[in-house]
Amino acid sequence: MRALTYQSVTKVSVEDVPDPRIIDPTDAVIKVTSAAICGSDLHLYDVFDSYLDKGDILGHETMGVVTQVGSAVGRVKVGDRVVVPFVIACGDCFMCDRGLFSQCETTQVTEYGSGATLYGFSKLYGQVPGGQAEQLRVPLADANLVTVGHDLPDERYLFLSDILPTAWQGVEYAQVPEGGTLVVLGLGPVGQFASRIGVHRGYRVIGIDPVPERRAMAERHGVEVLDLTKDIADVVSGMTDGRGPDSVLDAVGMEAHDHGGVTAVQKFAAVLPDKVGQAVLQKAGLDALGAMHLAFEIVRRGGTVSLSGVYGGTADPTPFLTLFDKQITLKMGQCNVQRWMDTLMPLVEDPADPLGTMDLVTHPVPLAEAPAMYELFKQKDDGCIKVVLKP
Repeated sequence: MRALTYQSVTKVSVEDVPDPRIIDPTDAVIKVTSAAICGSDLHLYDVFDSYLDKGDILGHETMGVVTQVGSAVGRVKVGDRVVVPFVIACGDCFMCDRGLFSQCETTQVTEYGSGATLYGFSKLYGQVPGGQAEQLRVPLADANLVTVGHDLPDERYLFLSDILPTAWQGVEYAQVPEGGTLVVLGLGPVGQFASRIGVHRGYRVIGIDPVPERRAMAERHGVEVLDLTKDIADVVSGMTDGRGPDSVLDAVGMEAHDHGGVTAVQKFAAVLPDKVGQAVLQKAGLDALGAMHLAFEIVRRGGTVSLSGVYGGTADPTPFLTLFDKQITLKMGQCNVQRWMDTLMPLVEDPADPLGTMDLVTHPVPLAEAPAMYELFKQKDDGCIKVVLKP
């Protein structure tokens, strides 16, 4: 089959690789019909080289049709149309029973002290081949595959794999009071959905992003939008009675704009031998923290900051004086995708499409164009907000 593979820092290519097969009796194999590029894929593209091997298949936002099932698979059958949550969980351990699927004790990557195994996401999370490919092997298929109908287009369902539940969890964690104000930092795919979810719930939502096309998209869905300017904290304060918003959701993470120092460390670690690079990231890894620190600055006293954007640094400076003095609640974590399926499915299948799933994809392209799309998405060129690959 053809698959998008990692080659080296900022270099990926579509190659011929072996077809996936049933390894364990709880496995299934799907024919991929759609696979998206996520902002998290960019972290692998240009930061985490020391945790990747040449030829690793990337991608964790996937859906398709089941073509094979193992002998122990009972709920899922050949021919089912399915969405694949990016978190691989058993569904019945201590953590899964508490809705913490991303901490599944059955699939935790204990070698690196990480949570549940993820598709296409480096050795840190199990090095399981990802879904930017023509086919995908799905471990623990009964616990992980989400069956959907055949009538609606892929774009209605695809984002249940990651960014829609990630956005929903982020808004849940933001603890916005009834009728309150939510600021969303970053209007990429997760920020777009988080903003729309906030509007859907009746909050006042203010979205901040430096990219005009992203602001325009959010504005179509009832979001008040602002450019990222030097005086943005003062602007937000003036819009919220001088107090700041009740809650801030950081949908940017380590992709925040950097003035050079953090990026230099990341690039340095990426070109070192694997073991050395891993040691640097484990002991001195840094993130660009502009978005997080802005969230701490603008949220009102007693408010909540929710981190949906991914952070991976182990030596990040954190302004605890500000957090403590302002009595800020901070909530974060990898999305527990499976936990939110029953809540989100009716919204996704609603004919009115209240979360605008059909207004997100800007670049639907063949799988063969994936390498160019990685760079386009990274640079935010050509109005690129969301790329969907069609194998």
